[in-house]
Amino acid sequence: QVYLVESGGGSVQDGGSLRLSCVASGDTYKTRLMAWFRQAPGKEREGVAATYTGGGTPVYADSVKGRFTISQDSSRDRMSLILNSLKPDDTAMYYCAARTVRGGTLDLNSSTYDAWGQGTQVTVSS
Repeated sequence: QVYLVESGGGSVQDGGSLRLSCVASGDTYKTRLMAWFRQAPGKEREGVAATYTGGGTPVYADSVKGRFTISQDSSRDRMSLILNSLKPDDTAMYYCAARTVRGGTLDLNSSTYDAWGQGTQVTVSS
């Protein structure tokens, strides 16, 4: 089993930046894909960015392209999401997710991922 813990959320003003981190523990050798999702009050959870644990080209939601950057260290134990040029619409709880079963494609569908963290809150004020 893989356990995920997020950190780095906070409150910033419009145009500000944050760096979110996700630390994985347990059977991390099983991770194939890792991703960030977010959910705002009253809205569905949406995929933000995803990456292969072994490297490769990540995928991003159109709403964050050019502003957010996902990265993972070589140990597979830590993943980051750099959030630049934040907007009030980015306000949400941000979740780290991982896929630990074989197969699957790199995408932003929540059903692709089987391990989830508890989330870290990002609030952007205008």
